[in-house]
Amino acid sequence: MLLTKDLPKDQDDWAGIFPSILGSPDPYGRQLDGLGGGISSLSKVCVVGKSDLPEADVDYTFASIGINNTCVDYSSNCGNMSAAVGPFAVDSGLFIVSPEATEATVRLNNTNTNKIIEATFPVINGEAAAQGDFAIDGVAGTAARVALNFVNPAGSRTGKLFPTGQMREMIAGVRATCVDAGNPCVFVAAQELGIDGELTPEQIHRHSTLCERLESIRREAGVTMGLAETEDTVPGSVPKVGIVSKPKDSVPNTITVRAMSVGQPHKAIPVTVAMAAAAAVNVSGTTLAECLVGASDGSEVTIRHASGTLDVAAQFDGEGLLQAATVFRTARRLMDGTVYWK
Repeated sequence: MLLTKDLPKDQDDWAGIFPSILGSPDPYGRQLDGLGGGISSLSKVCVVGKSDLPEADVDYTFASIGINNTCVDYSSNCGNMSAAVGPFAVDSGLFIVSPEATEATVRLNNTNTNKIIEATFPVINGEAAAQGDFAIDGVAGTAARVALNFVNPAGSRTGKLFPTGQMREMIAGVRATCVDAGNPCVFVAAQELGIDGELTPEQIHRHSTLCERLESIRREAGVTMGLAETEDTVPGSVPKVGIVSKPKDSVPNTITVRAMSVGQPHKAIPVTVAMAAAAAVNVSGTTLAECLVGASDGSEVTIRHASGTLDVAAQFDGEGLLQAATVFRTARRLMDGTVYWK
């Protein structure tokens, strides 16, 4: 998390700073000469500052940073990083709360997607609370809960929930559904790929042809969705890929998803992929609807991912259009100080 005021005003100048901060490029993929963790979910930056918009308190820009290269990708948002923006805004003085307050709601304007997110979390003595009893599958321990309400999340890049106008279509030789909610995503059934839908990230990574095939699907979907004119120019971070399947039990309102993000199998699921799945799972004819176990009531779906489950609450209007999606995460301040780059 960086403050806008601490960076050059020209965003083009950030491209020389962020990779160095995180330790990229690293041909060994470890980012030992920086703050990164050597995987896509740990090679990210958010730049946060006060907003001039009446509907927002702070603006933030998300950047996905390459590991083996110096790519700085602004083409998407990150739900997990979004969870930290509100507490960071309070702790850094961008959003002031009274010492008596017990809860804060910070309105976040994500400049990547031009969407508003309402972050609500407990505060103590004017600072974001760190202690709490909320647990997330795949995250050790418990912490204070951060509720993220994504307002009108559909069409983050394309302006439409279904960018191609189709509920399902042929993409790179398989039937798939393209969805844009939170981030553009393409979902394909595990059965279409001839694989078990409950493969672990390690099994996906070790598969001889699967990752390459998924990347081909992703790039063709990117062009089909209008994110790029050619497959070679499709951004690295979007569309994201979700492999969907029916859970092997009969718990209602559940669907199994394995996600790919920036070419790597995700160890859980990106928040925005879960949102996109929840937004489309109730729409007849989609790949996701065919994989949903039980009849969804349209308000909540449980995503089974590689590390557990994630509940996504979705709100639809009378015409079935997505108005908001809410997820719950945790975030706390680990340190603040000066980071050096070269």
